Amino acid sequence: MSVTVRFCGAAHTVTGSCYLVRTGKSQILIDCGLFQGQKTLKELNYGDFPFRPADIDAVLLTHAHIDHSGLLPKLVRLGFDGKIFATRGTIDLCSWMLPDAGNIQEQEVLALNRRNIARGRGEVSPIYTQADAIAALQYFQAVAYETWTDIIPGVRARYWNAGHLLGSASIEIEFEGQGADGAPLRLLASGDVGPDAKLLQPDPTAPEGFDYVISEATYGDRIREPTTPELRRNRLAGEVRDAASAKGALLIPAFAVERTQELIVDLVGLMERGEIPAAPIFLDSPLAIHATEVFRAHTESLDGGSDVGRLLSSPHLRFTETVDESKAIAKLTGFHIIIAASGMCDAGRIRHHLKRWLWNNRATVLLVGYQANGTLGRFLQDGVKAVRIQGEEIKVAARIRMIDDYSGHADGAEIARWIAARRPITRGLFLSHGEEAAIAALAERVAERIVPGAKVFSPLLDDVYELTSAVPTPLDVARRRRLAPEAVTRLDWHNDMSGLLLDIHERIEQAADDRARGVIIRRLRRALEP
Repeated sequence: MSVTVRFCGAAHTVTGSCYLVRTGKSQILIDCGLFQGQKTLKELNYGDFPFRPADIDAVLLTHAHIDHSGLLPKLVRLGFDGKIFATRGTIDLCSWMLPDAGNIQEQEVLALNRRNIARGRGEVSPIYTQADAIAALQYFQAVAYETWTDIIPGVRARYWNAGHLLGSASIEIEFEGQGADGAPLRLLASGDVGPDAKLLQPDPTAPEGFDYVISEATYGDRIREPTTPELRRNRLAGEVRDAASAKGALLIPAFAVERTQELIVDLVGLMERGEIPAAPIFLDSPLAIHATEVFRAHTESLDGGSDVGRLLSSPHLRFTETVDESKAIAKLTGFHIIIAASGMCDAGRIRHHLKRWLWNNRATVLLVGYQANGTLGRFLQDGVKAVRIQGEEIKVAARIRMIDDYSGHADGAEIARWIAARRPITRGLFLSHGEEAAIAALAERVAERIVPGAKVFSPLLDDVYELTSAVPTPLDVARRRRLAPEAVTRLDWHNDMSGLLLDIHERIEQAADDRARGVIIRRLRRALEP
């Protein structure tokens, strides 16, 4: 009987995680995540799934992050009626995160449609609504770590703590009678694997001995400096003291779940010990506020336990849940800290704060996580001089800083050690959930030394592999690709257009006089003539 896997997302990109496993009798999804980043990828969220949702028997969800869970409401709305298996921590987080994602989509589409009407364009619909997300929650079923769960007849799964996020898991799956000599075919999907010495989470764990491993490669091309909790806090304290001396706002774009709670624990602890100036910490994200409540409820499963709960309840914290409360922050002057989503600056309230402060050299923007290709956060990280936010050009005069100590992902060396601990991997290692350079670097690190090079694969979007052969066999899918491979990896025309507009504005402003500006404009008009 055939068993195949199709890489429906997170293939040479870090978002849209979704793997479709087909047997002769069933179809199972591992994750069903939202694509983020450049518009070419995000448009996939609006299109058809590369499968019929009604044909999916079950979903195995590794964790709650939206790039892994964010299309589940759409899946349900279009006909899925099976079970979504996840840990209790993941379910509790999704109960807030998915409705929040639906609400964000409704609000963003509402604003877009106002602009479309003014431009004489047609209206668009959200990918799904808040009501769709709430409806999807009834399909979740809780599983315990390290306990076998029967998924459908002939398929069982076991969840292992991945050390990435509250409730995160690597998922071990067995397909009855599909391996060598009638033994089960064994597959491990890593999910997102946490780094060594991760704040709040234990070190990742999983068993050994698999036919196949699907491993993330987010930071496959990066080796971090060794760190400890003390070094991490010292680096953060240095950035905060520098921001305070500038007497402006410290903006921290952060994922609402886990990253935000880690930052709060360290910031409050540093203030209590007098290592940084005491200042209000505005948590300007309804989702982050609710997620913090979930973390308080799960303190027994977090490293640090009751002390973490105390720090997450500090009087230094100011929760700004409503829009009016968020707008009131803009009236503040002097040093204060704002933590707001999204972590890649691509949506949410952080964009309003960036519009308010980016042009001001007294402000500091501290990036504390991965910035995907094509996102506003990546452009800031790369040192652009100006950006466009909600159609407005904003000069970048604020200090742009980055620390990597709060990453939720293992670096290249750590993920290689995690893969090595899963040996023997007899048939194949798939590297996914990484950009092209990261996957190539990790492949070079593990090939031959850990897994034979002929058994290391880096699938493209919509690639399909037969898993019952001695090594995975790629099937011909050229006509079924939703995007050409190069469209996934390169910046799209939307990014090019935004950069061009900024370059035009800069050249015109720098021109010597009105005559020189007129020359530039006439040349541009001639270039546009058919």
